[in-house]
Amino acid sequence: MPTTASAASAFADVTASDGALRRFLHGLPGVDAVGLEARAASLGTRSIKTTSKAYAIDLAISMIDLTTLEGADTPGKVRALAAKAVRPDPTDRTTPTTAAVCVYPDMVATAKAALVGSGVKVASVATAFPAGRAALPVKLADTADAIAAGADEIDMVIDRGAFLAGRYLEVFEQIAAIKAECGDRARLKVIFETGELSTYDNIRRASWLGMMAGADFIKTSTGKVAVNATPANTLLMLEAVRDFRAQTGVQIGVKPAGGIRNTKEAIKFLVLVNETVGEDWLDNHWFRFGASSLLNDLLMQRQKLATGRYSGPDYVTVD
Repeated sequence: MPTTASAASAFADVTASDGALRRFLHGLPGVDAVGLEARAASLGTRSIKTTSKAYAIDLAISMIDLTTLEGADTPGKVRALAAKAVRPDPTDRTTPTTAAVCVYPDMVATAKAALVGSGVKVASVATAFPAGRAALPVKLADTADAIAAGADEIDMVIDRGAFLAGRYLEVFEQIAAIKAECGDRARLKVIFETGELSTYDNIRRASWLGMMAGADFIKTSTGKVAVNATPANTLLMLEAVRDFRAQTGVQIGVKPAGGIRNTKEAIKFLVLVNETVGEDWLDNHWFRFGASSLLNDLLMQRQKLATGRYSGPDYVTVD
């Protein structure tokens, strides 16, 4: 499969100047907001039967980036989160591990040590998370520190102020520089903060901008604003990665983050994936949930399917 680097080179003419990039992004088809929201709502009504639900719950667990991004994070909290990622339900060894643990750069080494041999990745937010308002050398140093500490994945934030001001080439060049810093050592997830981009057209433009610049994943949100992942904005991003692969042959992952708190909501997102981009993306290499509280509800629903009884929140750990 072609790489993100080869995809970036395919758009060399488009990204050669601010004017060319602007013409390309503003030349993308406009988004029919009513149609987009109606399709997202319609797919969310699909009925999932018991066997399929059990499969979907395990798949969703395996797709979670179990996250703690608080100023009060401690090494003990991160180690406890890592233990939960490796063994989400200590009473049932058949429960899948989560995809990753996501922490601030200064907690990467702690998470890495706690996850040795587990197969669970360490993801780290970087580039002046969550605002993204810092000089490029600061963002590069933030990224380099996280990778040096053992991060397998970098979740970077774009400068929304620059994007909304129309400085698209500046945003493109920052993403490309962070991707170059990651190299082959870490996969790059690019966070748009869709709740601050105001329009669906902007989300489509940001999706293409991120993919052309070398993103391995495009991600909705930081979880730090009022509007985070929604079925509609995630559907729009799924359509973007589908169209990007059709044009370039390069597959890009999608990560909705923030606001997905229960099993019913998670399954709706999996239906969106299946119906929009298909089985190729139904794997944690290509689709993730940025969440913490979601895991507990998935575990409770999993226990209910296995035992016929709803155990309740007292039977799972509090993150």
